[in-house]
Amino acid sequence: MAKKLLMGNEAFAHAALEAGVRVVAGYPGTPSSELIETVARLHAAGSARGVHVEWSTNEKAALELLAGASYAGARCLFTCKQVGLNVASDALMSLNYVGVKGGLVLFVADDPGPISSQTEQDTRRFASFAKLPVLDPSTPDEGFAMMRAAFDLSERYRTPVIVRPTTRINHASTFFEVADVTEARPVPEEGFERHPKWVIFPRRAFEAHGEINERLPQIAHDFAHDSALAAFNPVSEGDAPGAAGGAPRFGIMAGGVSAAYAREALRMLEERAAAAGVELPAYRFMQVGTPYPFPTEAVAAFAEGLGEVLVLEELDCFLEDELLAFCGATHGSFAVRGKLTGDARDRGENDVDDIVARIAAFFGLDELAFACAPAATYDAPADDPLPVRPPVLCAGCPHRGSFYAVKRALGTTPAVFCGDIGCYTLGNAKPLDAVDTCLCMGAGITMAQGFAVAEPHKKALAFVGDSTFFASGLPGVVNAVYNGHDITVCVLDNATTAMTGSQPHPGTGVTLMGPRRAPVSIERVLEAVGVEVIVHADPLDLEGSIAAACTAIDHEGPSAVLFESPCIQLAKPGAPAAVDAQTCTGCKKCITEIGCPAIGFNADARGPRSKERGQAFVDASLCTGCGLCVQVCPFDALSAPSDVADSLARVSEPAGRNDVSRETSSAEGGSHA
Repeated sequence: MAKKLLMGNEAFAHAALEAGVRVVAGYPGTPSSELIETVARLHAAGSARGVHVEWSTNEKAALELLAGASYAGARCLFTCKQVGLNVASDALMSLNYVGVKGGLVLFVADDPGPISSQTEQDTRRFASFAKLPVLDPSTPDEGFAMMRAAFDLSERYRTPVIVRPTTRINHASTFFEVADVTEARPVPEEGFERHPKWVIFPRRAFEAHGEINERLPQIAHDFAHDSALAAFNPVSEGDAPGAAGGAPRFGIMAGGVSAAYAREALRMLEERAAAAGVELPAYRFMQVGTPYPFPTEAVAAFAEGLGEVLVLEELDCFLEDELLAFCGATHGSFAVRGKLTGDARDRGENDVDDIVARIAAFFGLDELAFACAPAATYDAPADDPLPVRPPVLCAGCPHRGSFYAVKRALGTTPAVFCGDIGCYTLGNAKPLDAVDTCLCMGAGITMAQGFAVAEPHKKALAFVGDSTFFASGLPGVVNAVYNGHDITVCVLDNATTAMTGSQPHPGTGVTLMGPRRAPVSIERVLEAVGVEVIVHADPLDLEGSIAAACTAIDHEGPSAVLFESPCIQLAKPGAPAAVDAQTCTGCKKCITEIGCPAIGFNADARGPRSKERGQAFVDASLCTGCGLCVQVCPFDALSAPSDVADSLARVSEPAGRNDVSRETSSAEGGSHA
């Protein structure tokens, strides 16, 4: 064993490996991605023995692969973020009816805020919908223990089990004692055993539904009485110094990271009460770490004698609803307060300061909410307001050139731009203003077809990343060909899954197990499904990109532009561009046309052609030397170093350009894994 400082996701990976997991698969999505990357790193180092790990093409593919391995008896781990569970739901809903053999744990990371997601979807609701047990850690340490317990629970009841951390748990760090070397639990000697139960016919599904309904109360009983599981639902009395004696009338129930916040808030209130000579009322606190099935027997002991219960949780009012149902079923005499009554935040993340105020108000001691020295603050000078910093594409990002070229190619032609999930969603910001819609992964391609039908006088374009193309874009392309929709698909191929940390995908040929496969060609896939016009472009070659976009846009029917240039995180930056003060006119076109964060404007600068208008400047610490601004400037006031200028002048065959980007991706992707 070794003591290591680990991020929560890294610790979850170690916990799964120590539990004997044999097959790990998922699809990258913040805040879950580091788990699989940790398993891959440990496997490559030789310390995670006997494990297979992969990024699958999407979440559905990952879960179905794991279902097969589980049927053979292997312990399996699935990973995704909350919206990724939607993609896997088709398989998951049936999988619970069929059941599993080897333990199958679904690690699904929720994202309150949302910080890096489309929605604040609550996986506890999904667990209830799918009738799957779910464990909800309040700290990384607790999550470590839950991960190991989840495999045992899965095999005990032959059901998938969800472990649902949230962003702060995933990315918090603390010290863990972890094994130096782990061995995957071997597949049982009998392996997969043929049986009618593995085939989900309607009659079998009817029987299985009854089995699910029978086991859920048994699991709820275990959540209250099994020593390993009951430890996740601790109850404590507020008997700290300064708390009034007697039977408590106040109860506080919390789940997830809100339980950790609530404990800290109660500690702070106890200190403030002692300092102010005020007594806190007696209270009882319960953390619910196993929210579904609701641990009613443990809750009954907690609620006994209480008059009011404040529920603290993030995302949905899941615990609040369950407690209300429990109160009604048992004719409980306590009142339930929380999100539904306006006594807790109804969206976003909780924090300690807010919970301090909520509990103080709940106790009727509002004066304690702010009874402490004010925190140090920074007061900006009145004449120097803090700058507004909206998210933008990175300096040198090839997507910027792709968006700009398409808009130049369209000119005044009316069009609608359908975006997708990825960092290129930032193309919606001005001055690019090239993303009109964004719904979910892969939807841009099919939404463009809807616009083409409803508004045929407009040109419908869809922007999709290379990773998303493989994950969920293909069915939409097939639909466009099959039904003859007039759309242009712009594949922004930067040779990686950039938004979630530069993970590889089928188009890179890089795998987490080590061997490099032949990259899956996007062009050949498009040809195979029947797209007749497919053109290549280097998005950092403006004129070439405009010409390619014109060719695709002018075609009636499905067409595609493959914009190929590696993500700036994978490419070695070149020398920065420079502004010629004698030539710059201060027209600002380099700023207002492409919006690169490496280009600024100095209103006080003067030159022979700019006169009183000011001049542009290049921030050398940000500029990567991509050369796009050089091509945009109408007065040749921007210049690129010779190596960049030479690359822009170089005529590359599409296949050659593709090979260069793939070589870059392979080297970086392997290192990243």
